[in-house]
Order: sequence, then C-alpha cells, then structure tokens
Amino acid sequence: MNYSEYRDWVSHCIGVKGRLKQVCIGYLLFLMVAVRKHSLDEAARFSGLSKSGYSKFLKNHSGLAGETLANVSRKQAKRIANALQHLADNKLPWKIAIVIDSTIQKRATRHTDNAQRFNHGKGFVIGHQWTNIIVIINDMVIPLPPIPFHTKNYCRKHALKYKTEHDLIVEYITDLNLEDYIGPYNPKEVVVLADSGYDDKRIENAIERKKWNFIISLGKNRSVKSEKTYADTPQSRGWSQVADLFRNHRRVKWQTIRIITNGSKRKRIDFRTRQIIGYLRFVGKVQLICSECKKRPDGRRKYLACNDLKATLRQIVIGYRMRWFIEIFHKEVKMHLGFEDVSARWFLSVKAHVHWVYCAYILLHAPPPGMSDQAHSLVEKQRKTRQIIDSRQISRVRLMLTQFGGVEKYKDELLTALHAL
Repeated sequence: MNYSEYRDWVSHCIGVKGRLKQVCIGYLLFLMVAVRKHSLDEAARFSGLSKSGYSKFLKNHSGLAGETLANVSRKQAKRIANALQHLADNKLPWKIAIVIDSTIQKRATRHTDNAQRFNHGKGFVIGHQWTNIIVIINDMVIPLPPIPFHTKNYCRKHALKYKTEHDLIVEYITDLNLEDYIGPYNPKEVVVLADSGYDDKRIENAIERKKWNFIISLGKNRSVKSEKTYADTPQSRGWSQVADLFRNHRRVKWQTIRIITNGSKRKRIDFRTRQIIGYLRFVGKVQLICSECKKRPDGRRKYLACNDLKATLRQIVIGYRMRWFIEIFHKEVKMHLGFEDVSARWFLSVKAHVHWVYCAYILLHAPPPGMSDQAHSLVEKQRKTRQIIDSRQISRVRLMLTQFGGVEKYKDELLTALHAL
C-alpha cells in the first residue's frame, strides 16, 4: 500500500471534513509513527506545519477530538462485532468485556491547568487523572472516550459541578448505549471488570440496571452475608467483612485452578480458590471468591464478587485476569504513542491530545483492507506505518524525475538542502 492510499483510508476512518481535515490527518499520522518524543515541535517538523498552528488546533477543537474518537471506536467495534465470539478463546460464557480503570498523566508542575497531586503509592505524583473504559471484543481492545477528572478549582473557574470519580462512572455506565458500538446484543453476554477501587454499590447497581454481569474485586472490609445467614437474620443485621466471612467458613475447601498464559513463554500459574454463594450489601446475590497465587506469600489474597451465578469458579478467575488488558493499554499509549508527552498549559489542549492518542491506538490495531496484519507488537505496527509514510518522498522524487528537466530540479533541490546544513 502506498502513502496516498493509506492517507485516504485514515481520512475515511476519522470522517473529518473541511479545512481541519489536513491538520487532523497530519497529527494522527505523527502519533502513529515511532519518534523519540511526541511533542508539538516534533509534530511540526514531521508535517511541515507550524507549532503554533498545532497548539491552536488542540486548544480550540477539543470537542472535535472527542467526536472523532467516539466515531472511530464505533466503526472499529462494529467491524469486529460482525463475528462475535466468546472471550478468552471461547473459554468464557461472555462475549463482550468492559474494563474500568484509571491512570495518571504526569505533568511537571501544579501550575498547569487542572493538575493536582496524587498519592501513587511510591510518593506523590503531579498530573491529571483519566478514567479509561475499554471494550474487549474477540480479544481486541477498543478504547471508548475516557472520563477526565476535574479538580474543585477547575470546576469553580469554569462553572462546572464538581463530581467524584465514582459519580462520573455511574453516569457513564447509565448513558452508555452499547448498541451504538456492536448493534443488538444479549445483556447477559456482557461482563464488567474492575479492581477494588471501584467496589461501590452505586457502580454495581448501575451495572445491574443494565442487566450486565460484573466481576469486581472487593475491599477486605466490604459487608457481605452468606446465603444461610441472609435467610436466618434480619436485613439490617448479620453483615460481616468479606475477609472475616471466609475466615469463619474454613470448612469450604480450597480448589486449585491452573491457568496457562497466552504470552510467548506460555507460563503456568496455579491459584488457590474458595467459593461461597452470598449477598453483597445493598447490591444482591453474588458469588464470593477468595483467590491467591500459590507461589506468592500469604497476605495477597483477592476477594471477588460475580453476579453471574451460572459462571464456574474457573471462568470467574480467567475473566478477572482479562482486566490486565487495560494495564497493557496504559503501558502502550504512554511508552509508544506520547500519552504523557504533551506540554500544553490548558487542559482543553491536553484533553484533545489524549483523544487523538486513543484514535491513533485504534487505527494502528485496525489495518486497512488489503494490508496484511502480520505485525503483532505496537512497535512493529508503528515501524510499518513509518515505512508507508516515508514512501511519499520516494514517490515525489520519482514523479519529479519523470518530468521535463526533472533531473536538474532534483539536483538543485539537493544543493539547496546541503547549503541549508
């Protein structure tokens, strides 16, 4: 595939028309190739446009970036959903997985618009918080428009109502129309995966109202009841912490589940698990799972809750491990697509940059028709895209050499470039 065909395909995917079309394509192609740093200086050098032009483009057209990401993610999801398969190579009963997790976009100073300090476990980090929602269809990752977190000062300055992260997630789940992405579907074939940071009754009830399934890691202090206790005690009494529940039910036998990873090394992981049918306070009947890796020391147990009562213990453990897809997504957009390379002061520019980064991620994983998809890693995909883009110069030179007096024109161009050095 030559450069002009590839460029037309990108233009068709994003659907941007008018005078901003060329700028959008130029910035997207820049993000899709491997460079040392995806800064505005490099973007200007790559496309031949001015840095100030890209700066104004990001600041003044943040809404366009969000609309384009929603459009690209819908197109990609519909393309893959034409042949829906069960997740994890048909090992799971669900066909669509929605994963929720947040990441921090590091910045150098708190004077940046909407930046704040976060306690990240190994000290404080300054930056922006993004809550990402990805959809996994046929084991392929499709990022949906992320949820930006606004500080109280930013909300005051822009006359916005301050909302917590959990408030924003509940609204997002409630408003999310999955049919726009995959067409008609069975809600029982959807599972939502999240870690203990999203163990909130409002989030879990929002998922229940959608008639979706969930596998959520619970905090040790989460209030639960066994099935027998729920039947024998009043609704307001008898609740215990999930860690205490499994401690008080030691007669429940441990079961060993062996999982083979899908990586190149094909490692074997053994999990010790216990299962109790119980009730999650303010939510309803669930399967409660206690799981730990055999090779790790005690104290690293996971407590899971799954509202799909028909799912087996093995399916729940394998399903929750699919949450790792979003960690890989965070790693790739930060290392290879310049998620943290933006140095804009205004948050609207940062927001637009993040949306374009996610568009580049989707396009790199969705090759155009007629182009083989033999590259597995993101780096290989970027290298292949770079080869296509670099071919535009070869095509231009070939065209020049076929023209009348083209050889002399090419010599003059080379001499001009050498004198410029």
